[in-house]
Amino acid sequence: MGSSTSVVLAALVANGAIAIMKFGGFLLTGSPSMLSETYHSISDTGNQVFLLIGIRYSGQAADRGHPFGYGKAQFFYAFLVSVLLFGIAGWESLKHGYDAVLHPAHGGGGSTFTLFGTSVDPFFVNVVVLLGAIGFETYAFVKANAELQRQITEYGWSGIVEAFKRTSDVTTLTAFTEDAIALGGATIALVGIVLTRVTGNPLYDSVSAVVIGLLLMGFALALAWENKRLLIGESLPDEVEERLREAIRGHDGVVHVDRLRTVFFGPQNALVTADVSFGPDIDTDDIDADIATIEETLRGVDDRVGLVYIEPEV
Repeated sequence: MGSSTSVVLAALVANGAIAIMKFGGFLLTGSPSMLSETYHSISDTGNQVFLLIGIRYSGQAADRGHPFGYGKAQFFYAFLVSVLLFGIAGWESLKHGYDAVLHPAHGGGGSTFTLFGTSVDPFFVNVVVLLGAIGFETYAFVKANAELQRQITEYGWSGIVEAFKRTSDVTTLTAFTEDAIALGGATIALVGIVLTRVTGNPLYDSVSAVVIGLLLMGFALALAWENKRLLIGESLPDEVEERLREAIRGHDGVVHVDRLRTVFFGPQNALVTADVSFGPDIDTDDIDADIATIEETLRGVDDRVGLVYIEPEV
């Protein structure tokens, strides 16, 4: 199983369980922030489903209609996640929270109910649910973070911010960011519920719902922006392209690299094309062998290099 797939599956299991817990908490207590968190977790669960569809679809072999394969399907489905799921969930959370701010009576914490013959305070239901959610999200976040840290080490990125800007593994990026936002959302909801309990003012619970909605919508915009760069065709970083040029120049018989272009056609999978000038004394019968050697050399420079096309000029 690929590392990205295992990250998504871990998040799917965690978010599915969390969504059920939060919705149960909302039904029992009527808390606005619990409803926002329910929207949040449902969108997270749908997110994982879309990402898994993208992974499965992108694994199809190249054909005549798609000669470079279906790798960009992961970029497309991750973009759908940001627009359809997180955007809608964020808007619904914001709208419900705003309504609860305007009408505080709607944001009550619910009344005491009986469960298995025992009176239960709804406040503790919410606390237990959110603490459980934080535990599940921590598990998923640790797994996603481990994969992202592996990529940071492998490619020499300075940290999370650079990884967010440069990675083409949108599946891991989406899972990592989603899990981080989910942890933040559950913590915000917990703070709002506790403050409402301590002060007796339901406004804190309602404001928490508004903040969670804004958090989701902000993430939707950020994720859509990062997927846009890959959907329209982003190249490998400048320093990687320079290493590729140097590798070609270092081959015997190469005089000059006239033009080199790269573009991602799937997660961690880039196409490299180059116009290469060979010296006049090279045996044209050996050019095919030279090109094959150059192709293998480029793949050794960076493991994201997938397809290589060399156009020789003598």
